[in-house]
Amino acid sequence: MPEMTQSIAKWDMFEVSFAGPSNGNPFLDVTLEGFFSQHARTVRVPGFYDGNGTFRLRFMPDNEGTWSFTTKSSATELDGQTGSFTVTAPRPGNHGPVQVANRYHFAHADGTPFLSFGTTCYAWTHQPLSEQDKTLHTLAGTRFNKLRMGVFPKDYPYNINEPLHDVYQRGADGELDFDRPNPGSFRHFENQVKALGDMGIQADIIILHPYDRWGYSGMSQAQDYRYFAYLTARLAAYHNVWWSLANEYDFLLDTKPMHQWDRYFHIIEENDPYGHLRSIHNGDPEANYDHRKAWVTHACIQNWDVKRTIEWRNAYGKPVVNDEPEYEGNIAPSWGNISAQELVHRFWTTAMRGGYAGHGETYSHPQDLIWWAKGGELHGEAWKRIGFLRDVMEASIRLGFEPIDNKMGFPWNRVSGARDGETTIIYFGEHQPVIWASGLPQDDGTYEVDLIDTWNMTVVPARIVPAPENHPTRHGAIVRPRKPDAAFAVELPGRPYLAIRVRASGKGAPAGSP
Repeated sequence: MPEMTQSIAKWDMFEVSFAGPSNGNPFLDVTLEGFFSQHARTVRVPGFYDGNGTFRLRFMPDNEGTWSFTTKSSATELDGQTGSFTVTAPRPGNHGPVQVANRYHFAHADGTPFLSFGTTCYAWTHQPLSEQDKTLHTLAGTRFNKLRMGVFPKDYPYNINEPLHDVYQRGADGELDFDRPNPGSFRHFENQVKALGDMGIQADIIILHPYDRWGYSGMSQAQDYRYFAYLTARLAAYHNVWWSLANEYDFLLDTKPMHQWDRYFHIIEENDPYGHLRSIHNGDPEANYDHRKAWVTHACIQNWDVKRTIEWRNAYGKPVVNDEPEYEGNIAPSWGNISAQELVHRFWTTAMRGGYAGHGETYSHPQDLIWWAKGGELHGEAWKRIGFLRDVMEASIRLGFEPIDNKMGFPWNRVSGARDGETTIIYFGEHQPVIWASGLPQDDGTYEVDLIDTWNMTVVPARIVPAPENHPTRHGAIVRPRKPDAAFAVELPGRPYLAIRVRASGKGAPAGSP
């Protein structure tokens, strides 16, 4: 008889297990799928072998009420199993999986907006358990809500230690058998995915990468396909999962041709009935995958030139997540030694150009305990200011911040601004004007205008002054005299990395608050 929970909260995971055959290779020899039904709707869910003669089905219900299921299997003892369970209201804090919303943005299934503020710890689940606990503790004190993390261990400078687990079992010859996943490794990985979900953090799961000495990146096409299906069957029922097919897929192109990458996307689609987000990450800044393809939900970018965010939005027509705009740190490679202030600047620029940026920290350490690779502890300063940016944006989020069109030319090809509803935020970056009127309201309504110091994390009421008649036009020409573009201007202290926020009076939080 299956082990069942009689009730489950909406968007939590319902799991049922069955005893089945263990002889031969059940990973290859036995098929199992479940069909979960409510009223006229039926959802197919793939099952998987979890070792020791145990098979499992996992399901994430998206509707309250009574559900029933039946199984179909090539093994007689697994075929035709049935059961039912009740789905209750979602737990507080669980808003459901993240989806694309309003074309260029994200929201949870219940409509709650999701602003992606992610970080990277590639191989944190392969470190000693004490270090993994430290990573979770550190994350709990930040405002990050997404974590890039690989299934496989990583072999790369600063990250050469042996992993906690082999992801596949070893044969009698001591070699990894890529036809036999190691259930213990997958159980540990998914337990950490759940731990992140309990903290409100999305697990952006990197399925393949080229930095490998164990042979995972060299599995055959058939083994890759089975791996994708097995991983999806195990993890799709977790509400906080994102799929990232690869870190730097273009460095694997000599072994995995383009049609194979397309097929990986299709395998995920076929085995993930919940439609979790799907992306793929480039290595060469100019080697972006064709994110216009229907099976890609959002563009995942690696590029230091964050002012191109609007260009990528226009090219792909989808949300843009620049997960690697270089990292705060001091290691030798140039991608890992920008200042904290520069990374914060790139976050603000990306956000005000309608995209989402990712954090990484790469400060050298005598034991190579570097956040970007192994997690553990943060030693830099950017993460605090990134959390402040999240607070500022979430105070006014409605549908998603849309960039002020850079087709207007000057000054929007230099500074960055965005609007969401009746809120406008303008970020000056490296520029340090002493007065500003462009992009501000043209009518004489009542507004709250704040001056934001992005580094010192302060929000104070701005000083409002009459708009100058000789303020530059959108094309840069100065006309004297002429009617001002805006109803007022903002006086600024003349230093870089400031922003202003304008809200119609009574909208959002009071002036001076995030």
